[in-house]
Amino acid sequence: MINLLEHLANEPSPLQELPNIRNMRLFVKRDDLLHPDISGNKWRKLKYNLLEARRLGFNKLLTFGGAYSNHLAAVAAAGKEFGFSTLGVVRGERALPQNPTLTYVEGCGMELKYVDRANFRNKSHISLLESIKINPDEYYILPEGGSNCLAVKGCAEMVGEIERQLGGLPGCICTACGTGATLAGIVSGLQGRGAALGVSVLKGDFLKIEVAGLLEKCGQAPFQNWQINGDYHFGGYAKFTPGLIDFINSFKQRTGIPLDPIYTGKLFYAVFDLVEKGFFEKGSTVVLVHTGGLQGVVGFNERFGNLIA
Repeated sequence: MINLLEHLANEPSPLQELPNIRNMRLFVKRDDLLHPDISGNKWRKLKYNLLEARRLGFNKLLTFGGAYSNHLAAVAAAGKEFGFSTLGVVRGERALPQNPTLTYVEGCGMELKYVDRANFRNKSHISLLESIKINPDEYYILPEGGSNCLAVKGCAEMVGEIERQLGGLPGCICTACGTGATLAGIVSGLQGRGAALGVSVLKGDFLKIEVAGLLEKCGQAPFQNWQINGDYHFGGYAKFTPGLIDFINSFKQRTGIPLDPIYTGKLFYAVFDLVEKGFFEKGSTVVLVHTGGLQGVVGFNERFGNLIA
């Protein structure tokens, strides 16, 4: 346990200021640099879950995800690095040739089980595992996306890092939202101070309920200093437009910072658009959290024709 804890105690990720931003200061919290294979919010979400799995005596991790899941990739990499065997339950039928994400996770030693989309969506984790003859008692089970109270605890730590790096809290901390755990962690870390903005990568406004419910489940007060913007999903999860791709490529060319089209590309596009629209107070400091997800770019380019440089 001590060795694992020491290994998980990374230095804070860098805070990089972006130049030439109108009437304000804009920083990127480079969580994509936390670890070469377990980057971004996945590192923070897994940190305390891995410690808990070890404390409880588990040597097997089980989790769920889609065929291009950043979470599956991170769990597979964590299992390889920290000595856990891993099992991934994948939404959908097995397809050959296998995509780069699933090839990578199997290369890390993760066993894969495939479940059709209807059963994946409609069954509880336990009933789903029973249907594919998996004994859940043998595994430390991580939910899809890795989002639970231990994940919230890990994500909350970035607030203290940012505060120390800036010498105070920024006016707003912004993150992309898929399951909502990263935003919940930021809200938890802020404890009512400052503000947090989530940019939903999904259609619909249900994430507000998800985040509020997660905060309540984790024993947090009903803070009012956060919101979710649902205007920048570009058609829904994993959907995109030529404008989004152009933004991602030009942003990397200008700053050297790579973005992905599923999460961070939409976040950064949204924040820059909101800056132009005067959403943020003049003279304020805003931090964008780079949540990683870059492993998915290879698979995206394979599917859509090398759109991202």
